[in-house]
Order: sequence, then structure tokens, then C-alpha cells
Amino acid sequence: MTLSAGELERYARHIVLHGVGGPGQQKLKVARVLVVGAGGLGSPVLQYLAAAGAGTIGVVDDDVVSLSNLQRQVVHGTPDIGRPKIASAADAIARLNPHVQLETHSFRVDADNARALLASYDVVADGSDNFATRYAVSDACFFERKPLVMGAVGTFDGSLTTLRPFESGADGIPNPTYRCLFPEPPAAGSIPTCAEAGVLGALTGMIGAMMALEVLREIVGFGEGLVGRLLLVDARAMRFETVRYGWDDTNPLNGRTAASSA
Repeated sequence: MTLSAGELERYARHIVLHGVGGPGQQKLKVARVLVVGAGGLGSPVLQYLAAAGAGTIGVVDDDVVSLSNLQRQVVHGTPDIGRPKIASAADAIARLNPHVQLETHSFRVDADNARALLASYDVVADGSDNFATRYAVSDACFFERKPLVMGAVGTFDGSLTTLRPFESGADGIPNPTYRCLFPEPPAAGSIPTCAEAGVLGALTGMIGAMMALEVLREIVGFGEGLVGRLLLVDARAMRFETVRYGWDDTNPLNGRTAASSA
């Protein structure tokens, strides 16, 4: 699939970039990326992937735009209040880059529908705001063998990692799963919601942009990704820390006693 004259100009700063170039931009054009959530994290992910020329972007969200969203969910605007987030996001992406095809899915992801949803995509970026969705998406990506970029934010802190647990490292040890990092979800009600605790709007933009960068890295293949590494961001002190984590042989997906559900 060739790039048009307009695309060559649009993506010129990528094409001259060592490590991306024309071949990398071609990979982006044919890539299919699923973004889970069109909220605080999903907004910058969608915008930067569209601007970068990801050929097909799927977005799944069952919510509507509210006034309180607009402090951080920058893909939406005041006139979009009351509209489905996927419709608002689709309009914004069309304005940003007409070469991108957006596929919208208006439902909540769960353990029953996650595998069918993401099976046709190459990479998944999860910006969901609840643990049930995160576990459903991460488990489904393991069984469907899809790279997963996961971001999360708290009040003034954020985190980011990439998961490829269906592969092994150079040492032959399986890559860790999300359940190696967080074996069980926290008890219901133990962690305040965004509405209860608040969240710094610009922080979601920071983490979301880095999620988009990780997705681009997975597609194009430059640099060192975050497989087996968790990036932690403290927005109060503007401090970044990366910690390594590894495979837990007791995890239920690819542990030593795991039963295959493929």
C-alpha cells in the first residue's frame, strides 16, 4: 500500500526520521489498533495515533460526554456534551486526519466479548478506568496473542507498561502477564473512583501520549519497549521511575500449572 502525495507531506517529519522512515510509515498505514476507552487516556492516544497515520483505529466506549469530562478528555468539546463518546471521537479524528479509518464499538468490554472484539486488531491500547475491564482485556490479549499497552492514572500519579506474555524473552523465560504484576484486582470500593478522588487533567495527557508512543514503537519496531518494565510517574515531584517485573510461575495464564484456554 503506497502513500499518496498528501500523505508524504503530512508524514514528512516521520519519513525523514531515522528509525521510522518510509517503511515505518507504511507499517503504520496498514496497522489496526484498538483503543479501549475514549476518556482521559484514550483521548490523547486516539489523537496521536491518528496524527501519526495509523491506518485503522478502533475505539470502544459505552459512555456519553459530560461537562465534568472536559477537564481532561480533550478529544471532546463543549458542543459534544450528551453525545456518545465514540461519535464525538469519530468526528474529531475525521477532522484531524481523513486518511484514518475509525471503527466504533458502543459497548462495555467484559470477559465474554473481549476476545472477539480485539481479534482483528494488531495492537491494543487500554485506557480503561476500572479493573474489571483491565483484567478482561489483558486476559483476552494473552489468548489472542496481541501486544497490549496499558496506562493508568491516579490523582497525581500514573503508570505505563507493555505486555507480550504470549512470547518469551531472550533467556527463554516467558514474558510477564498483567496478572504477574497485579495477581488479583483490589477489593470493590477499596480504591476511590476518579469522581471521588479527582485526577490532574494534564497528567492523563502525559500518560496517554506515552501510551501512543508505545503503540507506535510496537508497530514500527524502533527502540526498547516497556515489556517487563513498569514506568511510574509522580506528577507532584515530576519524577519518573522505571521498575522491572518478571514472570510469576504461579500466574493462571502462562504459569507452570496454567490450563490453556486458546
